[in-house]
Amino acid sequence: METIFSLGKVIFLFCFVAVLSSELEKQGLFKDDTISELLEDENGTVIDDTSVKFRLKTTHESHGCLLSLGQRDCLDECGFNATAKTFLVVHGWTISGLLPEWFEKLVFALQQRERDANVVTVDWLVLAHQHYPNAVNNTKAVGSTIAHFLDWLQVELNISLQNIHIIGYSLGAHVAGFAGNYVNGTIGRITGLDPAGPMFEGVEDHKRLSPDDANFVDVLHTYTREALGVSIGIQQPIGHIDIYPNGGDIQPGCGLTEMLTTISAGAFGEVVQCEHERSVFLFVDSLLHKDHESIAYECTDPGRFKKGICLSCRKNRCGKLGYNVKKRARRNSKMYLKTRADMPYAGYHYQMKMHVFSKVDMEDKDPSLFVKLSGSFDESENIAVQLPDSLGLNYTNSFLVFTDLDLGELREIKLTWEGTSWSWSSMWKTMRTLFYEDPNKNGVLEVRRIRVKAGETQKKYVFCAKEPSETHITPGSELTFVKCADGWEPKHRKRQYI
Repeated sequence: METIFSLGKVIFLFCFVAVLSSELEKQGLFKDDTISELLEDENGTVIDDTSVKFRLKTTHESHGCLLSLGQRDCLDECGFNATAKTFLVVHGWTISGLLPEWFEKLVFALQQRERDANVVTVDWLVLAHQHYPNAVNNTKAVGSTIAHFLDWLQVELNISLQNIHIIGYSLGAHVAGFAGNYVNGTIGRITGLDPAGPMFEGVEDHKRLSPDDANFVDVLHTYTREALGVSIGIQQPIGHIDIYPNGGDIQPGCGLTEMLTTISAGAFGEVVQCEHERSVFLFVDSLLHKDHESIAYECTDPGRFKKGICLSCRKNRCGKLGYNVKKRARRNSKMYLKTRADMPYAGYHYQMKMHVFSKVDMEDKDPSLFVKLSGSFDESENIAVQLPDSLGLNYTNSFLVFTDLDLGELREIKLTWEGTSWSWSSMWKTMRTLFYEDPNKNGVLEVRRIRVKAGETQKKYVFCAKEPSETHITPGSELTFVKCADGWEPKHRKRQYI
């Protein structure tokens, strides 16, 4: 199923990006450094009042109270609170010319979380509803206009810029960056929700969102796959903290079923939209579900994260995703996590270390292994073991396991070699055996213990074979491991991960 899904996504992405890149190439804008030519005005330009509209939202359902630059009376009439936090929500490029559906959902979530705050929407649809290169060319002027708006609020109401939090999606993230660059003073925080990649990837800091634009800049990356030299969301880290949910790649819930539904409805763009907008809904989730927030872990690259070896919270290496993210001064800290398919998105991460003592009749083929975790609260489904590298003999094979459920205190692990349950891959392997012999059908692995670290609780466990004499597993069989120790033994030598 996953293979079919990935193939479909790749085909669609190539088609979508081909159209986008063709448009950029026609206008001589395919290369990243052409943004320099587009954004030549180093001082910024304030555009006319009708192109950018600021509305103070009194309720998420209201149209909003228009705040007009230079008109002090409207601040009083709209009920702007000069001493409260102020959020500015900035949309991105638009094909429809309408505000996106998520806009009001984010406004509602902000109002629910910070009931006394000012929530101001920034409507620049007139300038965003254009060919993408033209919309990019307008980002600097829109950012300058926002900066002018904030400067006016400083003069009229003596607001503190430290109470300003700009939240920008896609192209709007770079608009927020320009606003922070031009304002007189330093904005408290900017959140970039999957900032746009085309024409911003690899450019200089002052020509896109960067850590220089606010005291704290946090970024969520949810669509970083590249095709034909273009990624819809920017790939490089551009904030103080850059979080890559699910590696910034395929987002759960944006899968084959959703793709077939959108294709049948003729809405091809929704396939990309689902993953690009996941950044918004992850942030909304962090506002609405503060009792069950997602935890991200600092890691140098996604490969190490998939091995599960980055699940440490020592020295501020882990933190909440979204609204309550921990602020830090260091730049470009890359963090990773996995999420559920639906809100609330938070789940539970486990590192598992499985030492294989012997492999018999395995050739060079890796077995299809599954684990099922049982705890004091619940038990997981069979979860496929995703080994980043080949299964190693006499090495500690480390891998990440993620569950949607809170299992409580772990009590038991069942390790299964595929063959006892049905799956797409097992069906495929069955079909293959009709034509040639399965090289692993007589394979044997010896596994005596599994060490586990729970990311969310930071607890460590050792699980030993339930029956000490039964440590060998073959295709179609299962081993049961029970907790035999809390914590891990002290390291007397450095273990090698493969």
